[in-house]
Amino acid sequence: MSLDTAIETKHIVKKYNEFVAVNGVDLKVTKGECFGLLGPNGAGKSSLMKMMYCHSVITEGELFVLGLNAKKNFREIKSKIGVVPQDNLLDSDFNAIDNLRLFAKYQQIDDYTAAETIRSLLKLLKLEDFANSEIETLSGGTQRRLAIARALINSPEIIFLDEPTTGLDPQSRLWLWNFIKQVKEMNGTIFLTTHYIEEAEELCDRVAIMDRGKILCVDQPRILIKQHIGDEIVEFFSNPVDLNYYLNRLKEFNYEYQVYNNMVLVFLKSGQDSKRIFDIIKSEKVTVRKPSLNDVFLKLAGYNLRDE
Repeated sequence: MSLDTAIETKHIVKKYNEFVAVNGVDLKVTKGECFGLLGPNGAGKSSLMKMMYCHSVITEGELFVLGLNAKKNFREIKSKIGVVPQDNLLDSDFNAIDNLRLFAKYQQIDDYTAAETIRSLLKLLKLEDFANSEIETLSGGTQRRLAIARALINSPEIIFLDEPTTGLDPQSRLWLWNFIKQVKEMNGTIFLTTHYIEEAEELCDRVAIMDRGKILCVDQPRILIKQHIGDEIVEFFSNPVDLNYYLNRLKEFNYEYQVYNNMVLVFLKSGQDSKRIFDIIKSEKVTVRKPSLNDVFLKLAGYNLRDE
């Protein structure tokens, strides 16, 4: 494992009885990057992340975090990382500041250092006015900031964020995006899962798309878009009677496409002209647009809804 590697998995597997949630994943995360893990419900994202922050036992394979073997050195790993789980898991028996004090004791931070750190975190995350508030009185966005403060209390080298902005209002989501960017500027390593494709595109240096326990692709968002989609997308609707005719014409000219119900997405690579498609297609609803990471996600993971 190289010195600049923050996390490395080697054919890692997680099974729950006979169900394989993570199926032979090989992955490397570099120190100082924001790495995003995308995938539909049930893809195995949370199962993979929980093994990384030593909350879940590895079934097979090897996992190294900051050069430490997760099977042997899980206590030391936990002292070097911060975790913001999907559910904030704040203790409602304690107020906001006491939640932080309790976690500082768990991390074996002395009282003086803990008091100074908590004071700084309350200011950094704009929680000073809520220090003595009961957890149930705090908004979702404020609780999320408190969970992040808890994760930062031991000055972690890696921060794990599981669906960090789920359920937040737009203002809270924007604040959290800016905060993640600040952490990146300080060369902090971030590993996050998200359902919001635009979030990954905005924040992440690299992303992996995961489905059915396997990693489908890993790279920078712009490279994935170029590799899997191309330069443009022509999107059109067709009635069922004409659909097969249009698809056969697209095949004649070697256009790559994807069909969802009666909507057809044609992926244009370098050198392919959208004007030819307009000559082929006779539809009142034809648009040309730039591709996004969302198109990569849907192309690889599909359009079908998944159960949790």
